[in-house]
Amino acid sequence: MSTAETLEDIAEYEDDTQVYRALSKSAVLCLILGWLSLSALMSPILLVLPAVGVLVGLSALAQLRRYPAELSGRPAAVAGLVLSVLLLVGGGGMHAVVYATEVPDGFQRISFADLQPDSAAPQLPVSPKSLELNGEKVFIKGYLYPDGQQDQIKRFVLIPDLGTCCFGGQPKLTDMVEVTLRDPLRTVFGMRKRRLAGTLTVDTRLKPVSGLGGVYYRLDAEYLR
Repeated sequence: MSTAETLEDIAEYEDDTQVYRALSKSAVLCLILGWLSLSALMSPILLVLPAVGVLVGLSALAQLRRYPAELSGRPAAVAGLVLSVLLLVGGGGMHAVVYATEVPDGFQRISFADLQPDSAAPQLPVSPKSLELNGEKVFIKGYLYPDGQQDQIKRFVLIPDLGTCCFGGQPKLTDMVEVTLRDPLRTVFGMRKRRLAGTLTVDTRLKPVSGLGGVYYRLDAEYLR
């Protein structure tokens, strides 16, 4: 076989084979974050996922432009970036609207942070602000403490998160509000956050609660979502 024929065969072989390009890990990660970002519709805290997805997507596209002969995965990066942007903007807008409209008329928004003791007033087991709220109509969000009740629940303890109780501990005394639902309101046990509105009662003496050390705060709830 002549040299010319050999070179011709090599050229034909190279034409028939594609140059291998590694799949960009950033592109794959961006696509995964894009899908995970759907969870941001459930909680504003999870908006961090699409935010990270946007950063990873932009980084992936920059790498793909810089190394077009070595890396592939542009469709994955674009899809993940589009999903992340849509869910970041859409989810953020949705949560902003919910926050602005979720408090019923006549109630003021409070959080468990408002119920924590003040180090400047160590003699008080509750926060000075909570004493100002005693007897006021308030709106607060939290989770049901898992005490064994499952349905048709009228009285329960509201806590700020499920972290402490789910890992074998009791929430702080100031992280618990005993809630009594007015008739005909009832609820069922679940892991989703509840929105409650009612009249807050604050007592610096612990009120006994079955299975717990007691509570300082009680809510006579007339609204539940």
